[in-house]
Amino acid sequence: MYPPIIGAAKAAFRGLDLKIEIEGAENVPRHGGAVLVSNHVSYLDFLFAGLGAYKSAKRKTRFMAKDEVFRHSISGPLMRGMHHIPVDRSDGQPAYDAAVKALRAGEVVGVFPEATISRSFMLKKFKTGAARMAADADVPLLPVVLWGTQRLWTKGVPKHLTRRHTPVSIMIGEPIVLTPQDRPVMVTRRLREAMGALLERAQRDYPDQPAGPEDRWWLPEHLGGTAPTPQQAEAEDEQAAAEKAAQKETPKD
Repeated sequence: MYPPIIGAAKAAFRGLDLKIEIEGAENVPRHGGAVLVSNHVSYLDFLFAGLGAYKSAKRKTRFMAKDEVFRHSISGPLMRGMHHIPVDRSDGQPAYDAAVKALRAGEVVGVFPEATISRSFMLKKFKTGAARMAADADVPLLPVVLWGTQRLWTKGVPKHLTRRHTPVSIMIGEPIVLTPQDRPVMVTRRLREAMGALLERAQRDYPDQPAGPEDRWWLPEHLGGTAPTPQQAEAEDEQAAAEKAAQKETPKD
């Protein structure tokens, strides 16, 4: 199902006249396994991160995503048809094993190391899973940064899926090749630093500006936007998680 879905997504992007710019396409490995690691600012990020790898090297990325998406009546069949990898957050080992198996078979596996969308639009803390998978499968890490996708559909803001002419930046960094001596924590730190530099450049070179004071929500606070600071965003995430846990514990009549 991957090719027709890619075709449909590209047609939708053309219909909206999205101004998609891909930088660093030459960094996508043409063959062999790789862990594609992307920042996370939008519900649509897997489409754009996957587009970067597909358009430049015709690589089909198998993304790791929470298993709820696979249980949905609409998204479930699509996710399974594209052979993405479901992750049960209460027991992530089966998903980890499936990802390593795919990497060893020469697949590109996509990972969002922040786990959830960043409300501040800055990088959150990274989990070490991507580095551990790359080490276990003996494949490189491919850093990818997206910017502009949050203007279409992100957490805590109404959807803007019909917004036209929106610039979207896809920046692909140089692969990070691991050695047997590398420790996952240190590799994750290197990865985050590389992606931080890419994100800073993507924000600096982004070709659009807010239309007015009310349109500054998609910019981080340090760039004059009204998005939450990383500290505020973390507090909001914790509150949302607590509310979700409370809902699960509430008995239903």
